[in-house]
Amino acid sequence: MSLPRISSLDQIPLLADRLPDADAAAAEAARARQNSLTKPPGSLGRLEALAEFMATWRGTARPEIWRAQALVFAGNHGICAQGVNPYPQEVTAQMVANFETGGAAINQLCAVNGAELSVVALDLDRPTGDFTEGPAMSETDCLDALWQGASAVDEGADILVLGEMGIGNSTVAAALAAACFGGDVAEWTGPGTGSDKAGITRKIDAIERGLKRHEGVIGNAPAILAALGGREQAAICGAVLAARAARIPVILDGFICTAAAAVLYAADKRLLDHCLVGHVSAEPGHRKLLAAIHKRPVLEFDMRLGEGSGAALALGIVRAALACHNGMATFGEAGVSEA
Repeated sequence: MSLPRISSLDQIPLLADRLPDADAAAAEAARARQNSLTKPPGSLGRLEALAEFMATWRGTARPEIWRAQALVFAGNHGICAQGVNPYPQEVTAQMVANFETGGAAINQLCAVNGAELSVVALDLDRPTGDFTEGPAMSETDCLDALWQGASAVDEGADILVLGEMGIGNSTVAAALAAACFGGDVAEWTGPGTGSDKAGITRKIDAIERGLKRHEGVIGNAPAILAALGGREQAAICGAVLAARAARIPVILDGFICTAAAAVLYAADKRLLDHCLVGHVSAEPGHRKLLAAIHKRPVLEFDMRLGEGSGAALALGIVRAALACHNGMATFGEAGVSEA
């Protein structure tokens, strides 16, 4: 199915009851196949769980990845006016150009792991509002970005890798996480692209002022997205929802990508059931966020680049899981005695 059209952010939590759920029969069949393969039960560890996860969402006991789609969404942020990032906003467009000419890490990781990469730039010449002074986005602007993300998803893909690019968006991610899950702002806030101690202090101050200004939306996750988020965060949410409608499993990238998708979890935790997290970022807030949304990362490689890089790397692990799941012989096929 395609994602049902929504005209209001308040309709996002209602999608949990309208979108496809896990296929329990396919999961059981995949588990039975795992237990019949020529290995001790459970000996491939999380590779077995990943194969079962893929079966659950693709609706078949023997899922395969014929097409992997990777999407990187890019946006600019008004919060940069508060001096929260050591790089100028021009870098966002410059990195988009680098993606498009194949020169970034994500290009190499997609190529080696078999993903088709597309980059979606979202009004880079029109940054969102400074959330210390007002909402980052109007509801209309937020919905438009959400639908741009949803429309970028190829419903024929077997798996979707998501990433982002946007100067200032580690501040946005920390603000979203703090607004959705509470706690000390300092525990959510890290160096991002390389902020020093003074820069991190400015980030914390900006987020605290933003949370104070928008305290009226706390508890309303979709409203938090508009008040504090960016266009690439809204687009990630749209892509996650569109993938769910098409029963496409998703691999989320690091802290910024996970924080965007975590808005959906805060709206209704079922909305992220079809999502894996590719890796745990070295950004300090990510581990705390993974605990809040009850997700275990596929990898821990001390990465903090963004761009979807950790998610693309994890795609290789998912492919390995399915290669074993589909390619190994059963005890009967191999003529091997079972225990």
